Amino acid sequence: MAPKRIRARAVSDDPEDLARVPLQAVLLADSFTTRFRPITLERPKVLLPLVNLPMIEYTLAWLESAGVEEVFVFCCAHAKQVMSYLENSQWKSLPKFSVTTIESHNSISAGDALRLIYERNVIHGDFVLISGDTLSNMSLTRALQEHKERKKKDSNAIMTMVVQRSKPSPITQQSRLGTDGLFMAIDPTTKQLLYYEENTNHSKGTLSIDKMLLVDNTSITLHNDIQDCYIDICSLEVLSLFTDNFDYQHLRRHFVKGLLIDDIMGYKIFTHEIHSSYAARVDNYRGYDTISKDIIQRWTYPLVPDVLSLGNSATKLERQGMYRSSEIGQSRSAQIGPHTVIGTGTTIGSNTKITNSVVGKGCTIGSNAVIEGSYVWDNVIIEDECELRHAIVCDGVVMKSRSVLKPGVVLSFKVVIGQNFVVPPYSKVSLLKQPTKQDSDEELEYADNNSDTLDSATGTMDKLNGDPLLEFSEMEHHVSSELGYGGVGYIWSLCEGSHEEEWRHSVAPIPAEKLAEITQVIEDDLELVSQDSNAPASSGELKPDTQINAEDDAVYFEKEVEATFLRAVNENVEVDHVILEVNSLRLSYNMQAADCAGAIFHSMMKLALDAPHSMQNELLRNVHNTVNAWQKLLKSYLPGKDEEIEVILKFEEICLESVKELSPLFTQILHLLYDKDIITEEAIEDWESEKKDADEADRVFVKQAEIFLQWLREAPEEDDEEDGE
Repeated sequence: MAPKRIRARAVSDDPEDLARVPLQAVLLADSFTTRFRPITLERPKVLLPLVNLPMIEYTLAWLESAGVEEVFVFCCAHAKQVMSYLENSQWKSLPKFSVTTIESHNSISAGDALRLIYERNVIHGDFVLISGDTLSNMSLTRALQEHKERKKKDSNAIMTMVVQRSKPSPITQQSRLGTDGLFMAIDPTTKQLLYYEENTNHSKGTLSIDKMLLVDNTSITLHNDIQDCYIDICSLEVLSLFTDNFDYQHLRRHFVKGLLIDDIMGYKIFTHEIHSSYAARVDNYRGYDTISKDIIQRWTYPLVPDVLSLGNSATKLERQGMYRSSEIGQSRSAQIGPHTVIGTGTTIGSNTKITNSVVGKGCTIGSNAVIEGSYVWDNVIIEDECELRHAIVCDGVVMKSRSVLKPGVVLSFKVVIGQNFVVPPYSKVSLLKQPTKQDSDEELEYADNNSDTLDSATGTMDKLNGDPLLEFSEMEHHVSSELGYGGVGYIWSLCEGSHEEEWRHSVAPIPAEKLAEITQVIEDDLELVSQDSNAPASSGELKPDTQINAEDDAVYFEKEVEATFLRAVNENVEVDHVILEVNSLRLSYNMQAADCAGAIFHSMMKLALDAPHSMQNELLRNVHNTVNAWQKLLKSYLPGKDEEIEVILKFEEICLESVKELSPLFTQILHLLYDKDIITEEAIEDWESEKKDADEADRVFVKQAEIFLQWLREAPEEDDEEDGE
């Protein structure tokens, strides 16, 4: 798919003229995806709440802080809702930041949107291309400067994509945002993008690429550890290319790949990698869950609840990552756990427990309810003894007493769940009937606005526009019975072949049995690959060499284990589930049990160090608490004495390098590990023996532990004497 020659509008090359052109952005308010159905049949994705703020608020807040002066918001599906929201928002009154909406009812893809933007002649220079479901706190200064400097030297350098490192899960081949595997080839010197492939399957151990890519480029870096942030800095030529190539619909699958394979025009795309900044796009429900947690844990600062606020509802940050808005009614016996957000005007009944969840404005939560890992939007009624685990509940939903939402459930707007009814895992429930035609994920939600589905549901929606409990008796009987007594709505059936997609893209953690099943498949595949490892690679096929960057792999492995461990701590993940994740990392990086044990122990000690303490005895108490909580995980990777010795050596290393504050406590912690049967006496004695002929610098901790070691040597003799008596 080679691009045609463009008809770029004339733009002055004079630096002074360019300086007068304000920095512009094109914001696509349509998601061009069906992954958020049925919710997006009723409300545009950019207006869905993300930690109690519409997604588009985060995008506009970042653009304004990054120095963008003009934003053109393209909207098609639910255009009136988007335009009305922006018209009444704070963004219409800022002096140096203008937001203009462009409406279309005929665009069904990102390509169509950009063609219309070009026709309107509103973009006059380099611009930022972003979707309204993207969140970032990065500075644009350096990326813009790199883009402009490259363009001066090479007129074919028309686009810069923002990327960041994010190694996919070795089990599911997904990123932490739930997106599928991505493979890129980048020139390490120029940062030019040479190859881009989505949905890659790395389990086979090979990747086929055009051999000419290796011939034409002296140096190539191959990546499966890069995340596309979907933030692009574009020259005007990008819009012209879309206009002249009507088969360009998808930004990545068509436009980017089309330019990469074109050998006539020679247009080039470059990458800008961010390191300490945050950037992510809400592509699916799992990404929604991950980004929400990142916001709550302040990785996105200053885009956090207590800094960003709408209206008069101020949100305060409290201990353990709890956020509370004003005017909350909470029973004394209600328990609000860490990493939880409670919106203004919400009331919480007695003995209710809420953990790792977001609750919106004006909600009424009864007594003895349990809400765990869930997202409850605005004006929701949850009656007594209801249970919600890892679910999404939209505005106006009513859950009658003792109803239960199993993990992965999505309740769309104003649904009513009947008394005692249990909604099965991964169910999607809506007042709208499920469309009979299953659209592809490439199609825009707007296609459904004219469908029979919406027309047939109009009467239902009208009845429920006010009080959601009004006139239920007038609803069709089969609608009510589908969700229990008094229930209102339809449970959408899973399409054939979509069961796997549900658990892959859900807000619910992936079931342990599913992880175990996939891990077994990976082990079987790796065994087959190893049997064929000596076979010569065919032309254009690359086989990964695990020995090239062994040192780098060890560093990345430790970081991945630490990230997995911290996620388990913050989200109360079961130990058995964590073991499966670490096992998958072990397979991916070709590590041994000792490497896993060392990485886990390092993570445990860093967690203890990061916990509040002012004196050494408080730090030691933190270590005690951490070891007590996670000893089962550590013991899982200590099958023998050799692995135990490796943990002691790792302990020495971190005391001298990364966690020096633990150095004075080395002996006490070693004694603790012995008392907990984590490290055996034989391992400690062999460690001491190995150090006998070492330099003095390597015997620092042996000397420090001399009294403890002496006690160990004498203890068996005392036991023998007692046995003799």
